[in-house]
Amino acid sequence: MELSLMVVPVLALVLALVLDSCWSQSYVLTDGDKLGRVFDGIGGLSGGGATSRLLVNYAEPYRSQILDYLFKPNFGASLHILKVEIGGDAQTTDGTEPSHMHYDNDENYFRGYEWWLMKEAKKRNPNITLIGLPWAFPGWVGRGKNWPYDYPDITAAYVVKWILGAKQYHDLDIQYVGIWNERSYDAKYIKVLRNLLDKVGLSGVGIIAADGDWSIANSMIDDLYLNDSVEVIGAHYPGTITVTEALKTQKKLWSSEDYSSFNDEVGGGCWARILNQNYVNGLMTATISWNLVASYYEDLPFGRDGLMTAEEPWSGNYVVESPIWITAHTTQFSQPGWTYLQTVGHLEHGGSYVALTDGKGNLTVVIETMTHDHSVCIRPPLPSFNVTSQNATFQLKGSFTSIEELQVWRSQFNFKTKKPYFFEKLPPLKVLNGSFTLSLAEDEVYTLTTITTGNKGSYPDPPPSAPFPKVYKDNFDVLNPPFSEAPDFADQTGVFEYYVNLTDPGPHLFTLRQVVTQRPITWATDADQTISVIGDHQWQDLTVSCDIFMENIQTGGVFVAARVDKGGGSVRSARGVFFWVFADGSYRVTNDLAGQTVLAEGLSGTQAFGWYTLTLTVQGQYASGLLNGFPLWRNAVVLTPKNGWAAIGTHSFELAQFDNFSVIAE
Repeated sequence: MELSLMVVPVLALVLALVLDSCWSQSYVLTDGDKLGRVFDGIGGLSGGGATSRLLVNYAEPYRSQILDYLFKPNFGASLHILKVEIGGDAQTTDGTEPSHMHYDNDENYFRGYEWWLMKEAKKRNPNITLIGLPWAFPGWVGRGKNWPYDYPDITAAYVVKWILGAKQYHDLDIQYVGIWNERSYDAKYIKVLRNLLDKVGLSGVGIIAADGDWSIANSMIDDLYLNDSVEVIGAHYPGTITVTEALKTQKKLWSSEDYSSFNDEVGGGCWARILNQNYVNGLMTATISWNLVASYYEDLPFGRDGLMTAEEPWSGNYVVESPIWITAHTTQFSQPGWTYLQTVGHLEHGGSYVALTDGKGNLTVVIETMTHDHSVCIRPPLPSFNVTSQNATFQLKGSFTSIEELQVWRSQFNFKTKKPYFFEKLPPLKVLNGSFTLSLAEDEVYTLTTITTGNKGSYPDPPPSAPFPKVYKDNFDVLNPPFSEAPDFADQTGVFEYYVNLTDPGPHLFTLRQVVTQRPITWATDADQTISVIGDHQWQDLTVSCDIFMENIQTGGVFVAARVDKGGGSVRSARGVFFWVFADGSYRVTNDLAGQTVLAEGLSGTQAFGWYTLTLTVQGQYASGLLNGFPLWRNAVVLTPKNGWAAIGTHSFELAQFDNFSVIAE
């Protein structure tokens, strides 16, 4: 009797498990009633800052291959949107990007690489949406204040000139401009910018505000003029959630900066989850990844936080990471202007699904079943949730009842076996009696679509990865440089540009010049000194040599450095071995960029407007320096850091020139 009592619940449990495994939750997909919001696209962000710095230095064909994986339709990520930084001469995360107006009487629309990148994107996808956003501003814009909006007319004119320059010099139509909002937005400035855009014939350029959080929505509800000035409310890292006030404005809602996660498989899982759930949970119709491509030194902050990795132009190696193919699940089978169905949502046992239509009978469904631990983004914190394997039946209603077959693309992360498969084309799925059923495992992404043009593009493997060359030289002798920056130098404070030195047309006719003369306006923390790093962060023993030319009498100062351990937003606290000479005839050796820890000092006889050769050698715990080939100091004790980049720079925001740079690492 006792045995029978025990057997009954066990049998019931087994039966329940069997029934549950066979049971399928049903979901309706229809355009019969009202549709959802209009889809605006998926994009990538170059800048904020200097995240594409190394991309331009790739040789062909590798550079074009990388661009194809990002922008070419029906090949890779097939991005709909490219957002770029309007350079402001300031550190904005991983480096500085040059402004089109270093000074108030200066305009140059060929600096940097964002113009080139936008043209390359447009070449591959003529319909791509282009967005500009200033993360920082030259110091003159604020008239001495670290705030760009006290003089809104000046700031608006500065931004509008960039938009006009894009069209005049590069035939690029900028569709949107963002509002810098790392601290707060400025309603007056937004209105002034809108008026100026309209006044100069740019009424078609939309304003994204406040490119930070949703807080501007409250002001837009109360201020109709502000509401009319803004086309899109853009939030950064919204965690797939919007707010009621933003919905009340009835404006487009975008995740205008998102992802920012290491691009391994968990990063791919993060991207898969938010691409769907930004709409399911937050009705956001565009999601833009920071960043587009991880093309900066990996030891800078947020290394490899791009859709793919291209950080070795010296070797030609690049890696097509999982987020590229996760992006393709949406971008290759839907376009801006398509519309989300109302019937989107969460799956019964975890995960989500969205569906879009072009209104002409085409349907695309994207399903993700990413588990919590395999889809964590860098921010914000992700609340716990559960995802388990499940069967899902989708019933097609409305105009979709005539669909008889769907193309199927699948990505399986396979975290247990560590053998993922991304963007695989499966046999077409027959739709029977208006429905189809899928068996969904954990950590998968499916696309089911009537679109037949999907394609997993490929190129032969790029060259193998290799460290930065141990012997590197650059004399900067380039008559018509394709870019304003020298290859592989990564400016961290200040801007170092190619320069034709017409006042000294001798051996130093072509040089590299630091051109920022006033502290820029930025939310990040620039150093008080300018600095550009280069090389391998693992370098320990090396010799760095460079010809230098100071242009500030008495107050001028320049350095060469080795073992520089930090950059990006941490550049102020960078340590290393810094060999300085000054225009007052002195030298100093410091253990930090700020110059607080002095290892040696004395007289050098250096002065402004003369060329000198500085040579720094670091070997083990000792460092020595030469001036014009003669010993100036030796055997300074260096205990830390043990490794880091080589670098050049100046003592303040001042003009100075550099030539015949070389590094030899052991």
